[in-house]
Amino acid sequence: PHWLPLETRPPNLEGQGAITIGDLVKNALRMRPDRIILGEIRGAECFDLLAAMNTGHDGSMCTLHANSPRECLGRMENMILMGDIKIPKEAISRQIAESVDLIVQVKRLRDGSRRTTNITEVIGMEGDVIVTQELFKFEYLDESEDGKIIGEFRASGLRPYTLEKARQFGFDQAYLEACL
Repeated sequence: PHWLPLETRPPNLEGQGAITIGDLVKNALRMRPDRIILGEIRGAECFDLLAAMNTGHDGSMCTLHANSPRECLGRMENMILMGDIKIPKEAISRQIAESVDLIVQVKRLRDGSRRTTNITEVIGMEGDVIVTQELFKFEYLDESEDGKIIGEFRASGLRPYTLEKARQFGFDQAYLEACL
């Protein structure tokens, strides 16, 4: 496997030598990667990652903190707006819609366990709104005697727009359709 971990670095005592996530994304692009994976985005580096995702680095991914898939999109917009990038909000929304295919939400449940609770597909833009559709959702069923959450992951029954893209990347079409 060919992969290269890159790490940020705070500035020294003189305030020099900092390496930001944005710096790392830009440098990673010079290495001609197949995909870029970021541990967590918190600021304007979100724009650099979206630009990379929209220029042939399919399968790239990142994590960020948000309360729902819909809030994830708004949070990405806000992170970009916090930076020095002077582009209209509509252009930012369009960049997100064109770059992000899926949002996978993981939540800590009240029993302390972490579960994937939603898989939502980003379809595109309708006017100035990013359009999504929920593909899978964790459904709470019960709680065991020892306090563990019991539930199951259910498909929404909607056919994903990204199904064809997944097939092009080698995913088994029959398996993917059986999951729906």
